[in-house]
Amino acid sequence: MEQAASAGLTVDVEGEPPRLAPGTDLAAFRIVQEALTNVVRHSGSRHARIHLAHDDRVLRLRVDDDGPATGADAGGSGNGLAGMRERATALGGTIEAGTRPDGGFRVLAVLPLTASADR
Repeated sequence: MEQAASAGLTVDVEGEPPRLAPGTDLAAFRIVQEALTNVVRHSGSRHARIHLAHDDRVLRLRVDDDGPATGADAGGSGNGLAGMRERATALGGTIEAGTRPDGGFRVLAVLPLTASADR
């Protein structure tokens, strides 16, 4: 989040992460890092929100910005979303990413907490 702050992005975090296995921890970190990078690169917003929720089985990690999308590549021309999906899928998780009805953008990762999911 220090990189995002140095780029002028304010980030609010809600919720506490559970104890994560090393592979899940790294995947969650990289997903947040890429989602915040996308806000800096592709959003007119200088504010992002991270929401963490979990139960005994999964971590739900959500990153929202208020938009609007900016620039010709606002839809994402790089490999960031694909990389997030690969990380989540490798653990047996999922990623949903897209515009919100209010014009912002959301990344939602659901990652399993079980140690057997860390392959």
